[in-house]
Amino acid sequence: MGFGEIIGQQKALETLRAALAHGRLHHAYLFLGPEGVGKRTIGLALAQALHCNEMADDSCGHCTNCLRIQSGNHPDVRLIEPVAGKKEISIQQIRSIEKELSFRAFSGKKIVIIDPATLMNLSAQNALLKTLEEPPPDSLLILVASNAGGLLPTVRSRCLRIPFGPLPRELIAGYLAAKQTMTQADAQLVAAMSMGSLGAALDLDREELVEQRRNWIETMCSLTPGNYQTVLNAAEALSGSREESLKFLAWVETWYRDLLIYNVTREARELINLDLVKTIQQQSAAGNPERIIVALSQAAGAAARIQRNLNRRMILEELFMAAVEAR
Repeated sequence: MGFGEIIGQQKALETLRAALAHGRLHHAYLFLGPEGVGKRTIGLALAQALHCNEMADDSCGHCTNCLRIQSGNHPDVRLIEPVAGKKEISIQQIRSIEKELSFRAFSGKKIVIIDPATLMNLSAQNALLKTLEEPPPDSLLILVASNAGGLLPTVRSRCLRIPFGPLPRELIAGYLAAKQTMTQADAQLVAAMSMGSLGAALDLDREELVEQRRNWIETMCSLTPGNYQTVLNAAEALSGSREESLKFLAWVETWYRDLLIYNVTREARELINLDLVKTIQQQSAAGNPERIIVALSQAAGAAARIQRNLNRRMILEELFMAAVEAR
């Protein structure tokens, strides 16, 4: 995919294209932003632009080098991610790319894309520092991350940071309607639920999404004062799977966000759950902004605790109990 085919991220593209045109690419970049917004895609597009046989400031997409990069078989372009069955990027993987970077490039530059860079363990990050401090000639490192918190300060400081933001809802909806043969209504709903991530939008199944949310809304609406048995039942039902618990909590954050927006603005334009305006109107009328903000914070905290593999059922019980007591 060439630069011209990429959706959104114009500031990042302008920065990279200007550096490419003037021969002033940094030796290491940190592409930082939400998942699914084009960070890896732009890294690969930059690799193609540097190796393309036909174009100087972009890529043609059909020459030998472009095709080999697209298929993951170019000798000068490496994508580093956890190997199958592993949760981390190991020091052995980093040492392997250090060795490869010491060799002369076949064409253009030796390029390494590490995605997600935050999965490098501490040993791997420390090993990478040598390459970042003394980069081999004609080498380029691109670290991809959704947040910088998992990277050592010494690693971050040696990379030029390129920020990536969520994609506009209309861009995602337009892409889905044009490329995924969705109706405009379905495209708008999925785009809103994706929270600015095209990757998430492409993974969402509309029918499954609607059914899931129907069950989740019933759960949230059933949390009424004194109904503590419902709290226990809901926590038990939703705590069986870590992945499903996190999906639910991600949706709960959008739910409380919508309640807060409608409570304050009485406007539906910016809601994520676009097809649930009437329910949002009813629920937001019963709350106040302060309580909704607290609930939103509690949902985010619950997700963070589950990500640390703490007791899911207990965490959900606490969240639901707080929701009951706040009413």
